This record gives sequence, C-alpha cells and structure tokens, in this order.
Amino acid sequence: MTEKAAFNAEEWEKLVEAPALVALRVIAADRGGTIRESLSLGRVYAEARSDGSGLFQEIVSSAPQVNRSELKDPAALPQRAESAVHEALAMLQQKATPEEVEAYRDFLLKVAETVARAHKEGGFLGIGGKEVSESEQAALDEITGWVRA
Repeated sequence: MTEKAAFNAEEWEKLVEAPALVALRVIAADRGGTIRESLSLGRVYAEARSDGSGLFQEIVSSAPQVNRSELKDPAALPQRAESAVHEALAMLQQKATPEEVEAYRDFLLKVAETVARAHKEGGFLGIGGKEVSESEQAALDEITGWVRA
C-alpha cells in the first residue's frame, strides 16, 4: 500500500487537483446547474471517503483544489484538465499499486459522471430536458479517453 509520504508537495497537489479539474471540465461544458453540479462534487467526495482506504482515502480526504491562476482563460480548461489527469496517472503508475491506480481512475470517471447528471439540461420548469446534454456527453467521452489512455 502506497502512502501520502511517497509524494512530494507538488506531486500531491497534482493528485488532488485532477478530480477538481475533471469536474470543472464537465461543469463548463454546458450552461446552467452550476450550483447543483458543484454540490454533487462534494457528495462524490463524501461517498468516496466512506468507501475508500489507504492512498485513495488520503486523496479524497484532501479538499478538491484548483490553482485559479492557471484558469484565467476558460478555453484552456479542457487542455489543463487533460494535462492534470495524465500527470496524476503517470505519477500514480510510478509510485502506487495497480489497484490504487485503478481506484483513482474509477474516481475520476465517477466525478465526471456524477457532475454531468446533477442537473437536467433544457426543458421548462424542471419538465423535460436531458439528464446529460450533448456537450456534457462530449466532455464525458473526452475524459474517459484521458483516463483510460
């Protein structure tokens, strides 16, 4: 089992930042529902804290953080999120067990899926609409590609 001590402060920051950037990528994919989508991120972390163990437990116990100075240009978010996911997974593959890497991958996908489903897009007064909009689905597909690459 890998411990937090295996990572320096910069590496740990990258591990903690990637899930938050994944969530922001989905939130930014479509207008509306930002509050519900943000709250759903908190619920995913709470569930993961109760289910996880070891390194994964330490990661989800750290509050999701994003370096705001790197996100001044909203158009750069997809590239920044992709880079963060690749960096975090590369670090984990070097230092963590295959099971820990897989748990982190699953968590990234769960974050994206939960945020996407937190708010119906379209419709009128809560009637109709899609659970996941086309642009959110495109973001989910993109994120799945990053995580499973």
